[in-house]
Amino acid sequence: MKQFSFALALLLVRASSFMPTFGPKRPITALKTFSEIESPFADGGGASASEADNLGPAETFEGPLDLTLDNVEAVLDEMRPYLISDGGNVKVTEIDGPIVRLELVGECGTCPSSTQTMKMGLERKLKEKIPEISEVVQAIPEGPSLEIEQVDVVLESVRPFLAVAGGSIVCEDIVGVGSTQPTVMLKMEGASATLQSVKLEITQRIQRHFMSPGLRVTWTN
Repeated sequence: MKQFSFALALLLVRASSFMPTFGPKRPITALKTFSEIESPFADGGGASASEADNLGPAETFEGPLDLTLDNVEAVLDEMRPYLISDGGNVKVTEIDGPIVRLELVGECGTCPSSTQTMKMGLERKLKEKIPEISEVVQAIPEGPSLEIEQVDVVLESVRPFLAVAGGSIVCEDIVGVGSTQPTVMLKMEGASATLQSVKLEITQRIQRHFMSPGLRVTWTN
């Protein structure tokens, strides 16, 4: 996320050298405003870095604890600062007997490592403190339909920044809809087309929009 913000900020700085100015340049203010627009928490899924800082050290609880919603939340609170620092969070969706269902939100929800986060991190800690838990299951909400119009919703959020550097992006096709690994085919032109950090950010935005970390994005020439 930070790499993408820096990459596009660099494009803006380069583009500004070809644009007329009407007063003293203020690159620091421009970059600050751009950073605010590109906040990884703009979708409301996670929390801001300042919110993570305000949490302070989490209270720790010694096990074993009874399997209750309050105790599950208390154990999760110990790990939330780490998730929030990465732009994500976790919420309890259901406790069904000894099975706890959790939903990773924000950046964590579509991260390729979300399964490891759930099993090796959250589940391990919860079972350690609450032995009554037999399994922790990741709850994945249903996203919008995978169609070009919905892909364009995501692309519209980055087109203004690409256009500043003379670039453009379109969705050429979507293949494998209904399969275990559908693929969105994009074509990007302009200076940003060679920046892997920009492509990675767009890929992650599309995965977040459709709530599908397994969704592939390919780039055509």
